[in-house]
Amino acid sequence: MTRYNLEERFLHGGDYNPDQWLNYPEILAKDFELMEKARANTFSLGIFAWSALEPAEGVFEFEWLDKIMDELAERNSNVILATPSGARPAWLSKAYPEVLRTNEKREKMLHGGRHNHCFSSPIYREKVAIINRKLAERYHDHPALLMWHISNEYSGDCHCPICQENFRQWVKQKYQTLAALNEAWWGPFWSHTITDWSQIESPSPIGEMQVHGLNLDWHRFVTDQTIDFYEHEIKDIRRLSPDVPITTNFMADTRDLIPFYSLDYGKFAQHVDVISWDCYPAWHNDWGTTADLASKVGFINDQYRSLKKQPFLIMESTPSGVNWHPVNRTKRPGMHLLSSMQFIAHGSDSNLYFQWRKSRGSSEKFHGAVVDHDNDEQNRVFQDVAEVGKALEEIKEIKGLHKKAKVAIIYDWDNNWALNDAQGFGLESKRYPQTLQEHYRYFWDHDIAVDVITKDHDFDAYQLIIAPMLYLLPKETMKKFQQYTKNGGTLVSTYLTGIVNETDLTYLGGWPQELQELFGVSVKEIDTLYPKQKNLLLMKEQQYQIHDYCSVVQTNTAQTLGVYGADFYQGQAAVTVNDYGEGSAYYLGGRTDQAFLEDFYQEVTQQLRLQNEWVRQGSTNVSIQSRESQQEQLAPTTYYFVMNFSEENQEVEVATSGIDLLTGKTTNQKLQLAPYEVQIIKVTAPVQ
Repeated sequence: MTRYNLEERFLHGGDYNPDQWLNYPEILAKDFELMEKARANTFSLGIFAWSALEPAEGVFEFEWLDKIMDELAERNSNVILATPSGARPAWLSKAYPEVLRTNEKREKMLHGGRHNHCFSSPIYREKVAIINRKLAERYHDHPALLMWHISNEYSGDCHCPICQENFRQWVKQKYQTLAALNEAWWGPFWSHTITDWSQIESPSPIGEMQVHGLNLDWHRFVTDQTIDFYEHEIKDIRRLSPDVPITTNFMADTRDLIPFYSLDYGKFAQHVDVISWDCYPAWHNDWGTTADLASKVGFINDQYRSLKKQPFLIMESTPSGVNWHPVNRTKRPGMHLLSSMQFIAHGSDSNLYFQWRKSRGSSEKFHGAVVDHDNDEQNRVFQDVAEVGKALEEIKEIKGLHKKAKVAIIYDWDNNWALNDAQGFGLESKRYPQTLQEHYRYFWDHDIAVDVITKDHDFDAYQLIIAPMLYLLPKETMKKFQQYTKNGGTLVSTYLTGIVNETDLTYLGGWPQELQELFGVSVKEIDTLYPKQKNLLLMKEQQYQIHDYCSVVQTNTAQTLGVYGADFYQGQAAVTVNDYGEGSAYYLGGRTDQAFLEDFYQEVTQQLRLQNEWVRQGSTNVSIQSRESQQEQLAPTTYYFVMNFSEENQEVEVATSGIDLLTGKTTNQKLQLAPYEVQIIKVTAPVQ
């Protein structure tokens, strides 16, 4: 038997927990029968199976896992084998209570949850290394093994004495001297000057709003500590199976589907072979349209594709509802195929679920699953999953193909942490990630591909870079922006940009000179509006609303494109553009409504010829994304995913006909889509 390569087929299946059903052999037998009917080919095993793998300290039982692995191999199914560190067995917590986390109040947490282990604990690291090594020794060349899945949804921090000492060493290594530390953290404020390294402690609930440099470095330390633990986990796995890819599942913050707050995934991405993430949108909610939510899903998909500039994996999704949203609604008919194809459209090479079979007890017994408690393959959800499995087989030629984007939006974790701490402006209205998604929305609405990158990525591949609200902006990045624009790039930035440096200290002497030169303006004040207060932006005989923030600027070399309509800065510049080298830098001084962003980006994209030429007449309810063949010896082939995220029939007009891979039929240039319908159209002729 040969191991399936990641390039050969889309992965379809999900988290499978046979360890919960070892006393139910008839259930296990039924699972294998249903897997084939669901057209499922890939299963994540062992994620929370530590107590089944090592029921007592030093006593290992792998026979049950051998049988499952062998059975899946016989059926030509893949296994994504997990290390079980995400939830330790009770015997480990009882014998070694130091493995449990200490919270920010310095209280030791109890056994019973998951992700409440200390990444610094020597004994926990020792026990994790043992079980991981056993797994790697036993399964490193198993024919079913496709990937390693390290732990599960790394998150959280620990404030125990060991972590405190590790943090002190991290800080000491970074700053070298107490003088440098106190300068970076602005120690004299409230007499926080550190006179001995032993005085450093992690942020507490009392002090978290006091020393912003400390808070920022703690976030950075937690990311580094988590990565260090991950590297500890993979040491023997990498040694014993060097050719097997390794991943760990990333997340997004829920409801608004904004980037995960607690860990810098931009840094973490450098340590995994493949990005994978867990996506659980609250479809059919009562606070926004389906298209609103779909655009946010698109943003996160594009971010995870962009982190490594390669296809990613959906490690977890749900075939229907979940069990942890405030309201857990099931997917309407058609939504499962549509939402699954959206993942693929943005660059995923999988659609995997949590979970394969619903648990019988405990907190996840009502979480959505492929197989419900009724065990019925005629169940609507099961049939929806089988439909997705069939579709993935029909479009398998798309597997591994890339997306091409000439537009990038910059998301920065350091910036989000620092801005969240800032005790100024509007404490409830900063909304950094949501603001990025509002800028992204224009491009999603108009079917223009976007990469969501970090400030460390190469800028040269993009014609347009959008960098709103970079409150924390190191001089190094300013110079990178200057070079990008000087070389012909177009840059857009906004209010609340360039205020503090990398240690959260404000820049002295006004707005940094690098930014003044680049944007041709000098920011003099930032006016913060109450929620009910509005200003106006007057531009090209149009009037737009401004809310939350108004930057009062002095124009130097910039051209004024729009002015404020009210207040003491009425008539002064609100939107400017500055020619810089071969490129242009736009500054948006106020937070506008979506109508302005629509008109503004329409003009910019037209100037740069960034429109999607295949789309002649689109709809903001229909998203069109594409993946492209990069085989130069063949005719260029583009696969367009045309997706109706509305409850109404939609029509879009496109430049060329093609073949709908889901039906095998030739399409017209006017496409008719039913509610929640998706068409996947293969086009080999170039767009004229």
